[in-house]
Amino acid sequence: MGNIVDPISSIQPEERAPLVTYEDVAGRLELALTRPNLNEEEVDAACRKALVYGLGAVVVRPSDVDMAARILGNSHVALASVAGFPHGSSNTGTKLYEGRDLLRRGVKEVNLVINYGKMLSRQFQHVETEILQMSESCQQSEAILKLVFESAYLAEDLKNILCKMGKRTDSHFIETDDAADLPQLKSICKDVLKLKVSGLSTLDKFQEAYTAGAERYGTTDPFAIANEWKQILAAREAAAKQAQLETPSSP
Repeated sequence: MGNIVDPISSIQPEERAPLVTYEDVAGRLELALTRPNLNEEEVDAACRKALVYGLGAVVVRPSDVDMAARILGNSHVALASVAGFPHGSSNTGTKLYEGRDLLRRGVKEVNLVINYGKMLSRQFQHVETEILQMSESCQQSEAILKLVFESAYLAEDLKNILCKMGKRTDSHFIETDDAADLPQLKSICKDVLKLKVSGLSTLDKFQEAYTAGAERYGTTDPFAIANEWKQILAAREAAAKQAQLETPSSP
């Protein structure tokens, strides 16, 4: 009897364009400011720092949206916030009101936590209807919708079903907290849904997730990753200049 091949682990990562510029990394990083122990001064300072670093987005608590909107303004740093956080257990009406309120106050990206209890109960129509209604609100506001789940709560078949829901409802991203999910999610989402992984802490982990197909990366300390990338780019530039100096000029 031959060896059984895992269909997910056997998927080869796609060939992606190399990371070359500062923006290739910083522009894909999302600063997560959703911890309950952050005070307003810390959120304010972190949003201003995100502007300096040119991050892709800042994800704030709903109560911090107005302050963050004043700081980020019309910059290239997208303002994001959460609906149904942290476990997706609020009822549909509450969750939809929360999402629409965020959009009205200037949020450009809604991170919708899916209802784990309904998924585990296999009440898929309930979950998909909820996603669809939020997707319609986001489309009307020209905002991005990310479907958020924690990997430990959902089995592989439920993750696959969630990806298919995201595709049917014209969502934009599937977001997991485990980079090990990326090959599986990529195999279902194809090029229809983009992938985000949260909880990354190092540039190495960023690069691994990028190779696996992720497009956005959530972390509480994107600045460390951006600084490490700056150092690598500076070293590359210095090496290139040195090589140019050492290259004999043609007669």
